[in-house]
Amino acid sequence: MPNLMSECIKALEAVQNAIATDAEGLSALAAGLPLMTDSLEAAIELIAGMDGRLIVTGLGKSGHVAAKLAATFASTGTPANFLHPAEASHGDLGMVQPSDVILALSWSGETTELSDVLGYAKRRAVPLVALTGVADSTLARAADAALVLPKVREACPHNLAPTTSTLMQMAMGDALAIAILQRKGFGPESFHSFHPGGSLGAALKHVGEIMHGAAALPIVEADAPVIAAISELSAKGFGIVGVTVDGVLNGVVTDGDVRRYLEKNADATMKGALHETQTRAIMTVGSVTLTPTTLAGEALATLQARRISAAFVIDQDRPVGLVTLLRLLNRGTA
Repeated sequence: MPNLMSECIKALEAVQNAIATDAEGLSALAAGLPLMTDSLEAAIELIAGMDGRLIVTGLGKSGHVAAKLAATFASTGTPANFLHPAEASHGDLGMVQPSDVILALSWSGETTELSDVLGYAKRRAVPLVALTGVADSTLARAADAALVLPKVREACPHNLAPTTSTLMQMAMGDALAIAILQRKGFGPESFHSFHPGGSLGAALKHVGEIMHGAAALPIVEADAPVIAAISELSAKGFGIVGVTVDGVLNGVVTDGDVRRYLEKNADATMKGALHETQTRAIMTVGSVTLTPTTLAGEALATLQARRISAAFVIDQDRPVGLVTLLRLLNRGTA
């Protein structure tokens, strides 16, 4: 048992040391950004202004990072493909056009398998952005914009396995994608186009796409008796009724409003409490409302923050729909 505990402590220390080393690498990267200002701006201008696609390439661990970055760029509005440098030499260079931009990853900047890609880029005048750890490397010298990452120790205890260096490559690539996203004005609407599936796609839908429509709305006029509001609550089953004046939403009545009203008027006659009192007397004014263009994820956050189960969707102050917490969750919004 003591040996097992000792091994657990050693494992925990190893994990903590690795994370600390990675954090130091990212801190060094952030601190060195001012020295990269010109190269960063040049890289962003090349990629954001291209007419073609971003061709991301790299070998080994850098290749795995490159494939992930190609997916990130593609999903954030920058058309991108991953190009394996070995396959490039056997025909896949045909996918690269002068209207494209190449983003090449190599920590040493001397990856032999990238030589054909670099030569092709020069022959066809394809702009080249380098992501490397060596400023005077072949890759950096060949690039139109060289992003040179700071030298740091790897999280590997032997300082051999690419760990912190690949994390820094990933961070810089992601940061480039975000900077270009902002440069292009790529917003939530655009995200929905590229992420129609899963919880992200559900969160990026508009409320107008998933709300209960006009036919299902629980509505009463403000001068209707309280019994009418109670009947609507029971009939529609949403726990909320909209109170309108000439079609404009003035407030809402919830199950809780009715319960509190009846408790307060327990000594009144049933006729007076239910049939002679107007709904406007018990409604809540200033209730939470949404619009048809509110994103589903935003709607869910609003309902959860306000601890309510439903909200009316209005257009020019008139109720056109209703969204419930249950409906948002059933549609995969999270």
